[in-house]
Amino acid sequence: MSETIEYARSVALHSTTDARGKSGKTVTLTAAQALVRYLAALRVMGDDGTPEPLFGGVFAIFGHGNVAALGEALYRYRESIPTLRAHNEQAMAHAAIAYAKANFRRRMMAVTTSIGPGATNLVTAAALAHVNRLPVLLLPGDIFVSRAPDPVLQQVEDAQDGGISANDCLRPVSRYFDRIVHPAQLLTALPRAISTLTDPAQCGPVTLALPQDVQATAYDYPESFFEPRLVEFRATPPDASELHAAVEVIRQAERPLLVAGGGVLYSKAGQALTALAAKYGIPVAETQAGKSSVKWNDPLNLGSIGVTGSPAANDLAREADVVIAVGTRLSDFTTGSNSLFLQARVIGINALVGDALKHDGLPLIADARVALETLIDSLSGWKPAETWTRRARDAAAHWVAQVDTLTAGKEKRLPYDADVIGAIQRSTPDSPANDIVVCAAGTLPAELHKLWRAGAPGAYHVEYGYSCMGYEIAGAVGVKLARPEREVIATVGDGSYLMMNSEIASSIALGAKLIIVVLDNRGYGCINRLQQSCGSPSFNNLLDDEAPHVDFALHARSLGAESEHVDDIAGLEAAMLRARASRRTYVISIDTDPAKTTDDGGWWWEVAVPEVSDREAVREARAAYEQGKTQQKERH
Repeated sequence: MSETIEYARSVALHSTTDARGKSGKTVTLTAAQALVRYLAALRVMGDDGTPEPLFGGVFAIFGHGNVAALGEALYRYRESIPTLRAHNEQAMAHAAIAYAKANFRRRMMAVTTSIGPGATNLVTAAALAHVNRLPVLLLPGDIFVSRAPDPVLQQVEDAQDGGISANDCLRPVSRYFDRIVHPAQLLTALPRAISTLTDPAQCGPVTLALPQDVQATAYDYPESFFEPRLVEFRATPPDASELHAAVEVIRQAERPLLVAGGGVLYSKAGQALTALAAKYGIPVAETQAGKSSVKWNDPLNLGSIGVTGSPAANDLAREADVVIAVGTRLSDFTTGSNSLFLQARVIGINALVGDALKHDGLPLIADARVALETLIDSLSGWKPAETWTRRARDAAAHWVAQVDTLTAGKEKRLPYDADVIGAIQRSTPDSPANDIVVCAAGTLPAELHKLWRAGAPGAYHVEYGYSCMGYEIAGAVGVKLARPEREVIATVGDGSYLMMNSEIASSIALGAKLIIVVLDNRGYGCINRLQQSCGSPSFNNLLDDEAPHVDFALHARSLGAESEHVDDIAGLEAAMLRARASRRTYVISIDTDPAKTTDDGGWWWEVAVPEVSDREAVREARAAYEQGKTQQKERH
């Protein structure tokens, strides 16, 4: 902040009338300088009650669309807002998104790229942030507004629309999009961008496309625009009539179930959820985004729900008469493609109306924490059926014991994911609460959802809204930057590792030490099993014996990490201790079984099977698919 103030004093500062007709002091800055200075001035209240920067930094890969003007601005303000180097534009956006998720959306990062491929590499990450309702500010360079040098290097031309650029690919995956064609636009665009990034309902990616010549253009900005300001996060209370309707429905319930989504974590509502469950004896199930909302060993925590759910959660969900869905968008993996809550009335507690209405939900539009605290008082005198609460406690206890068995890793065979998960958690020297596991795609999210024991909010960081291969290592970098005091463990399959591993080098350069466990099952084991369950033979998913065997440990070492390959679960446990003791990123690879998964739990998931085929196996799979469709509730 001190450099920002000193720089403001050193530039042209004078009294005049600004573009809005208000008399006051202005400061002459380029659009790029103004943008960076504005971001650097924003503050948010930290957990300790002291203000801290809203933006933790700007990830940047420079090119001809952003190096001259925005690069100069980032250098100028490098003490106020750090610039971080990465090796892949999609990956650095993943890291920025993970940083925001690990901070429960209270802090965030910006990402800047050149025009052309640098900008379009952001599209996948923007879609991931959009689906998961996570904030990230995207600042891709753009073509010249003047069009004097058209077409410039990497420019995508449109014969019907001269205003189109590659950045327009980001429109459908941005919550707010703006192209800054004049420096004065920042006076309205930046507050709108921050409003979207911090809005509990509309939170998601924001794109400000920055034409090269506009970035470098100077303008007299009001000095007041850059004054430090504290960003407040709204916690909307429930509407009285909606609250009354929800309470009346719950009071009639005998078999209620709480479903914790990501909104519980983002509104810091875990304690309120636990208190509501304990006071009234309501069991809790967790979505992928909501896992770690309640401690894994809470007596009413049934574990994961849905397609990747535990038997405890799914059995009770099938019989619940009221489902209180808190901060979840009720995706198909949570609802079993709308086949799981057939007997239940759904109450949707959500900041976003569209999510609250899903599954024919009775909406309670509110901040999750405020709504849950209100329900604690409003339900006084009511209790579910005693047999329901007792059954929930028994089911939760049985599942905790079963997880012990499933992750013991004592069988002498090629290990599978559950064995690896158990070894990781047994290797912790104290409590698993200090570990944060990061994952995204393949079989691992299903196994982790069932089996990972999250001891604290945020200890489970799995991106499954977009299920994006390649997020794992890059995301882990962002998590470590957000939580440097925690051990961050990325679990990744060989397929995802090969798709995006460059940020191993970034983790070394940034001093963001990770533990990366690579499970090598020689291909895409998850999709291979899905393929076979739909009646097709194994095809184009697993690598045959002729394909090269990748030495992941050697590859990671070439990127600067410490690494080793282990032969079995005992070797993995020993390697994990060495990895925990290391001060730099440590990669461990282990061969795993591509066919075996945890049989316990799970639920039907709609994957369309061919209606006609000359294969008997496909026809049988189609019949099973049609049977599953009969269980499906009509979607609203």
